[in-house]
Amino acid sequence: MASVPCAVCGQPITRRPPNATRPRHMTCPRCRYMIYDYPRSASGLLVVKRGHVLLLERAHAPRAGYLDVPGGFVEANESLEGAARRELREETGLTLGRAEWLGFYWDTYFIRGFGRFPVMNFYFAGQWRLGEPRAADDAASASWVPLASLPRLRRRFAWAHMTPLLRDLTRWARRG
Repeated sequence: MASVPCAVCGQPITRRPPNATRPRHMTCPRCRYMIYDYPRSASGLLVVKRGHVLLLERAHAPRAGYLDVPGGFVEANESLEGAARRELREETGLTLGRAEWLGFYWDTYFIRGFGRFPVMNFYFAGQWRLGEPRAADDAASASWVPLASLPRLRRRFAWAHMTPLLRDLTRWARRG
């Protein structure tokens, strides 16, 4: 596996597990630069349409071909809801009116050459109003999936947190 270069001197850095005095961190063996391996923030917006949820098929690694929801990593100076709306627009072309807070879910993400890192996933939900989704950016396809069929699709979910996420979405949709 390729390694990540040090931001200071360019030497490949070493990822260190947590210990009694510090959390997981990365250090440079040459210049001793150290940075903590903090979680990354991601945000998504789930869209419900008459008992169906919009799901995407991932176009790229990691987890290409698996089912996902519109969302992605939060950019600097971006709000969580702003990031979720941006990702929905980039991946499907849709915009959404009112969105409600749905929940927070931990997971991990793997990048080849870097490894696995923790991700804090923040989600919002809203009712579809108009427009048809068109897969773009990270999505190979976009489709409306019946909420009732979600338990049978678990093995196709891209991420472990999608099972509790979509269970919570189903409860949210029933409340109307």
